[in-house]
Order: sequence, then structure tokens, then C-alpha cells
Amino acid sequence: MFDIFRSTARPKKELFFRKNDANDVRLGEIVSSQAEDYETAEIVVLGCPQDEGVARNKGRIGSALAPDAIRGQFYKLTNFGINARVFDLGDTIIQPTLEETHDAHTAVVEQVLRDGKQMIILGGGNDISYADGAAMAKVFGAENWVGLNIDAHFDVRADFPRNSGTPYRQLLDERLINPKNFYEIAFQPQVASPIYHQYLVDLGVNLVSLEEFQTMDFTLKLQKTLSALDTSLAAFFGFDADAVRAADAPGVSAPSPIGLTAEEFCALAKLAGESSDTKIIEFTEVNPNFDIDNRTTKLVAAAMHKFICAVK
Repeated sequence: MFDIFRSTARPKKELFFRKNDANDVRLGEIVSSQAEDYETAEIVVLGCPQDEGVARNKGRIGSALAPDAIRGQFYKLTNFGINARVFDLGDTIIQPTLEETHDAHTAVVEQVLRDGKQMIILGGGNDISYADGAAMAKVFGAENWVGLNIDAHFDVRADFPRNSGTPYRQLLDERLINPKNFYEIAFQPQVASPIYHQYLVDLGVNLVSLEEFQTMDFTLKLQKTLSALDTSLAAFFGFDADAVRAADAPGVSAPSPIGLTAEEFCALAKLAGESSDTKIIEFTEVNPNFDIDNRTTKLVAAAMHKFICAVK
């Protein structure tokens, strides 16, 4: 069996906040990172601390710092409403090239999924959606999973080499996902290429702009859509923090004055937890270098908490 512990680095102990108050227990006191507790875990946290793909895409670097920054906020939260057993596997060991890192990350994610765990994955750049999607295809089959990209951008750029703007183009072109099972949610037309929009339309991808999302009860519509799908389909939710308006999430790779609200972002994370078919929930493009009062890392930590509370 593939050894996930040899391909990952253990999380830093100082990130696991302890209040030492029996009346106010924090997640840092109950989430384990000890190998002997992996087998009984239901949800596994895994980081991928790199921003090489962002640099290739000429974005502002800093997302390599995100996994630990998010952990620092998450482990301060309480265990209120959490029943699932959570395990922190640490971080994928970064390789000399982005391509090698993706291969290493895919191998770890694939094994954890085969072990029957749900996963919370912390980027890093959004390019890891390719690695995570490839793992979904390997474990469940290309036709048997649903992918949701919650993002201001399509991330289907026809660039070479790969970067943070190419992950879903790679998955679609390599036929690792059925286009009819792929959703682009909360995209913003002013930062989206019409050529890439047409590419997605021609494939039959499900497209919902930010304006459409915010002017209808899309959460209910999405909930109905997912429940109507074949129950054999596994689900992947990719949350790019660029989707959130800068007032709520200033520390991202590409900030925007408009976007999802913090409440909408967390509601979608809760929806992911309520779906028994969700296998991966992924957070990317958080950039602690530009955060204000840890606003963005706290938002992702809150979304993680909403997701875990909703898991039954």
C-alpha cells in the first residue's frame, strides 16, 4: 500500500491551539495528527503549500503560506456542533517542479480517498484542483464525479506550461471529468474571457455567473440538482477565495470589490457537508501576505467548521 506518511510532512505542533479549559475546548486540543489515529478518522486535512502555479500565471505570490495560516485560525475554534473525527495529515512534500508536486499530491489524495475518508484540502494555488480532480477520476472514474469550481475565474486557460489558471482545462481536455457534471459557479464576466466562456458552453458545462447566483435561490437549486444526480456520483467542491468580495476576503491572489459574501461562501461549504456524496472540499488562493486582521484565513476556517458540522 502507498505510504501517505512518507509523502507528507507533519503539521507544526504550535499550530494546534490549546486553551486548557474543560469548559471551552478548542479544535487544536482534539484534532489529531498522530499516525495511529488515522485509521479511525472520518475527515482528513491535507495542505499543499506552494504558489508556483500562481507565479507562472503572473499572479501575486504568497499562497504557499496559506495552509499553516488557515490552520492557525481553525485550531482556535471550538468543537461546537462537530461530531466527525478529524485528522490532520500535514502537507504534501513539495517537489522540484509543479508537475512533480501535482503527481505527488494526487498520489496522497488518491490513497486517502481509497481509505474511505472525506478530505479538506488547503492550497496553495488553484492549480492543485487538477491534482485533486485527477485523484477523483482515478478513484471513482471520470464519469462518476461532480466538480464545482466556485470562483471569479473559469480557470480553463489554454496555457503551457500549466499554471493556476489551467486546472479545469486540463481535467476537461484529458477527459477526467464529464463536462455535464462540471459547474462554474459565481464567475465574474469582467474577468472572464468570452472565448473561454464559449469553450465551456460548447462542452455543455453548467455556468452560473455571480449575478445569477446572487439574484436567485441558487443554493436551493444546486441542492436539488445534486440530489437529483445518480447517488453513485462523488462530489468535489473547489473554493477559490478569489470568489469572495475583498471586503470579506482581502488576502487573496486576485482581489475584487464584488463577489460572494462571507455568508454565501460559508453556506456553500455547509451545503458540501450536507451532501453525503462529497469527497473533497478544497480551499485555494488565500494569500496571507495581503490579509487584514486575518480576515481571509478566519473566513476559510469558519467555512471548514461549517462543512464539518454538516457532515453526518
